[in-house]
Amino acid sequence: MYIIMLGAQGTGKGTVAGLISEQMGWPQISTGDIFRKNISEQTELGIEADKYISKGNLVPDEITIPMVKNTLNQEDAKNGAILDGFPRTINQAEKLDEILSEKGKKVDLVINLVTPKEEIIDRILTRRVCTNQNCKATYNTKLHPPKIEGICDKCGSPLIQRVDDSDPDAIKRRLEIYEEKTSPLIDFYNKKGVLRTETVSTAINHLGNDVANEIIQGLKTNK
Repeated sequence: MYIIMLGAQGTGKGTVAGLISEQMGWPQISTGDIFRKNISEQTELGIEADKYISKGNLVPDEITIPMVKNTLNQEDAKNGAILDGFPRTINQAEKLDEILSEKGKKVDLVINLVTPKEEIIDRILTRRVCTNQNCKATYNTKLHPPKIEGICDKCGSPLIQRVDDSDPDAIKRRLEIYEEKTSPLIDFYNKKGVLRTETVSTAINHLGNDVANEIIQGLKTNK
């Protein structure tokens, strides 16, 4: 089964995708994680991607699409995957359909997460991530703090604040880009009949863990 996570940054896509991946066994493919790993290692891909990410802009399709195709062709993704951060535009969605069609597969479910903008900005500013690329656990100093400050509960590695999570102006720019470029995907996938929209907000006491558990139960029931 191939699942896409939609929603602006800070809505909890990584949390939901991670929990579904853990329970169902499909790999979580996060384009953001792949880019950040390459940036930290100063690879050719990382250097090019950083030129855009550091300014809050989207990485061009000619860099992103081949990377995603290569990842989907790996053995662990042959029976399914959860895409977090891709597609972000209609063009990317159409290219993804082509990539999956070549494998005799299709997008089965699109989970669209919605959160109030003020809450998103606060969440991103208080987000911390594990430095261990094999763990990649995510925390929030307000909503979901680690047991020991600055240390990952799961693997004991240090937690950091991403550079692109520390600048409110860059965050606002990312949200503007999302509205401009990614929102049309909601209509695109709604017309295909695969869209599921969930509100994630402290105001209604409905967070990423709740959404993930509801979806996992549904997937297991329909297996």
